[in-house]
Amino acid sequence: MEKFRKLVEAGPIGLQPWAEKKLEEYASEIVRFDTLPETEDELVERIGDADAVLVRTLPLVPASVLSRCGNLRYVGMCCSLYSKESANVDIDYAEKHGITVYGIRDYGDKGVTEFVVYALVRILHGYEWPMWRSRPKEITGLKIGFVGFGTSGQMTARLLKAMGAEISYYARHEKEECEKEGMHYKPLHELLKQSEVIVTCLNKGVILLGDEEFRELGNGKIMINTSIGPSSEMDVLRRWILDDSNTFVADTAGAVGDIYNEVKDRNNVLCPDVSAGMTEEAYDLMSQKVLANIEKMLER
Repeated sequence: MEKFRKLVEAGPIGLQPWAEKKLEEYASEIVRFDTLPETEDELVERIGDADAVLVRTLPLVPASVLSRCGNLRYVGMCCSLYSKESANVDIDYAEKHGITVYGIRDYGDKGVTEFVVYALVRILHGYEWPMWRSRPKEITGLKIGFVGFGTSGQMTARLLKAMGAEISYYARHEKEECEKEGMHYKPLHELLKQSEVIVTCLNKGVILLGDEEFRELGNGKIMINTSIGPSSEMDVLRRWILDDSNTFVADTAGAVGDIYNEVKDRNNVLCPDVSAGMTEEAYDLMSQKVLANIEKMLER
């Protein structure tokens, strides 16, 4: 298997120490940076004459950077790649100019699932948190609707169903296997109206819930956003949160959105501002997938 001539880590990428050691098998020279570049010029300077670069969700790598890195033939994203539109790398430009871009998926789902269960138990039982109802409530019989039903959504739904929840979901199409398991598709507005808890599991950059959707959702509900970024329009979400009968949950400030500083200290907003998916196990799996992508590239 050939090696890259020079591989650059353009900023912190989060690989485990064993994976950093393994990288030495894939490149004759490795240059590492432990801080993010402050400007595009600095990023171009860091990449220099490298033929491979690794990045995480930051820095952004637009066409204006790629066009100035003439030797580059591989960009490895050490983060989730859901779509070209949501990527921090200009994949369209890269493809047109012979630069391969690989990203990864499905490495932090178990931590997200645990976070959802933690949040629900804390809220339903009132463990150091305002209790949702006048008495503690079990997950058993709880009507939980998922907006977006990919890997993490299905994993979370299966666990909650095993605990007795009634699961429904909205996605681009019905999931045959999930239907067989007793988890049923509903149109979005029907799902919002009938669910007591909404869990949004949307791709990065997808804002699906606006004024009309929140009217259907109504008040006295729990919403948990597990997406990387916001899933709702900010003005509408702000109004919904200002009703104390509603409870909003997200793991990070980024998942809350631009209103985070306004709402973070409210008694009906639970946000520890820690990425729930990035556990020790997730970093291991992420590292394995990043290395597998490099091997795939070098074996082409």
